[in-house]
Amino acid sequence: MTAGELVLVVAAVLCAIGFAALIVVLVRVLDTLHDVRAEVDELRSETTPLIRELLVTTDEARATVEEARADLARFDRVLGSAEAIGDAVGGRVARTTFSSPMIKAAGLARGTSRTISRLRGSPRNPAIGPVAVDGRDDVTSLGTLDADESPRKRA
Repeated sequence: MTAGELVLVVAAVLCAIGFAALIVVLVRVLDTLHDVRAEVDELRSETTPLIRELLVTTDEARATVEEARADLARFDRVLGSAEAIGDAVGGRVARTTFSSPMIKAAGLARGTSRTISRLRGSPRNPAIGPVAVDGRDDVTSLGTLDADESPRKRA
């Protein structure tokens, strides 16, 4: 055997060992790939019903939200109408309801205070303050009236 033949035999043996190692690695990769496929199939079988349930729940939630949105829009329209009616009617109704009794109550209070002041004999206080009599601007002219004379008679 010559040196060339020896190198060829050694190279052939090394190639055979390399191919054997490559075959072992590929067999291990194939086993791992089978295990991964089994896990993926198991995961898919567990998650598929969950995803379907999630889709159904999402559709139900979407329908509920749309229904609530529609109810809110209807309520907003009703509230707007009620506010418009309240603004239109509220001022008039309140004015009508309270004006007559309030005027009567104010008149009763003023009359009562005048009666009490007359019974006590104290001077009468005009409702709107001092008024000029006979075109004069001095307020002292009110004090010069006789007890039986009123500013209206004198003017």
